[in-house]
Amino acid sequence: MNNAIYPWQDESWRQLQDMRRRLPHAILFHGEAGTGKADFIEAFAQSLLCEDVKADGFACGACVSCGWFSQHNHPDYRRVRPEALEDEPADAEEGGDGDGGKKTKSTKAPSKEIKIEQIRQLADFMNISTHRQGLRVVVLYPAEALNMPASNALLKTLEEPPPGTVFLLASNSLDRLLPTILSRCRKFALPLPEHAAALAWLKEQGLADADSWLREQGGAPLAALAQSASGNREDMDTLLQLLARPSVEGALKAADKLQKTPLAALVSWQQRWLYDLFAVKLSGSIRYFPRYQKELAALSATVHTGKLLQAIKSANDRRAIADHPLSAKLFVEAMLLDYTACCSPGAP
Repeated sequence: MNNAIYPWQDESWRQLQDMRRRLPHAILFHGEAGTGKADFIEAFAQSLLCEDVKADGFACGACVSCGWFSQHNHPDYRRVRPEALEDEPADAEEGGDGDGGKKTKSTKAPSKEIKIEQIRQLADFMNISTHRQGLRVVVLYPAEALNMPASNALLKTLEEPPPGTVFLLASNSLDRLLPTILSRCRKFALPLPEHAAALAWLKEQGLADADSWLREQGGAPLAALAQSASGNREDMDTLLQLLARPSVEGALKAADKLQKTPLAALVSWQQRWLYDLFAVKLSGSIRYFPRYQKELAALSATVHTGKLLQAIKSANDRRAIADHPLSAKLFVEAMLLDYTACCSPGAP
């Protein structure tokens, strides 16, 4: 990593410097998860606060402001993220230090949402003078973690932004944000890296079987590296083996085994499998799971196109509720039984 961003982000950084000349009050960085958006906007936030910015737009790393920033206590900087990500590093892409790093013990599961209290806490921060007459910078991600009250509170701030304050938001999914928030931010796309560039970077990190990991994560290199850290693909393969040979008995057994796996991940794996299955049926190509080429080819020869499209729609609908199921086991059972009904050989 160079200057706190990744090799595939060099061109995006150069484009961002053009925007800096007429800096909007809010920028929404968007793109696939696992591509380094968090590190990118952290680097930009530091450069906005730096007192001796380099010619290429990066922070100097040596001034007083950069010292504060590196110690996570810059008085003109706030980072907002869900409680569940408070222990995560910036490159987890979903978080920040909205409470200045203070932790409280609780028996409750940490919230995955950004709550209205976190947005309200920004009021005092924005109503006091900045240090050294510089900017205030608020980083918030993932923006789709804002619950409705928090979204409305943030919207009011974006409608009447305090002078000298810049909001840097990041999102993995623009369609999960309020249109009114989208309309009040300058959008900046951070695309997926080219496969060759991402693969080269993963190999530099010493990742074995880098190509398979990268493909399984949709071309997102940080997601591939994080997923590989688990050391195995047991849960994924349990799901994929059922998807390759769907049956009611297999669906129930798989659901029992997978009920503790993050549901969003399960749905995402199923969506990618269905994409590959549809692509194999139409063109013989595989994007995500080349390890299952034989199984995908065999299933594509028997599954009905209309049923496959129905399964794709069901998976897309299910993704919208994966973070808030009434029962994890029932959610997985319903997902796998629906797929079996659509995609088992000879399904009517």
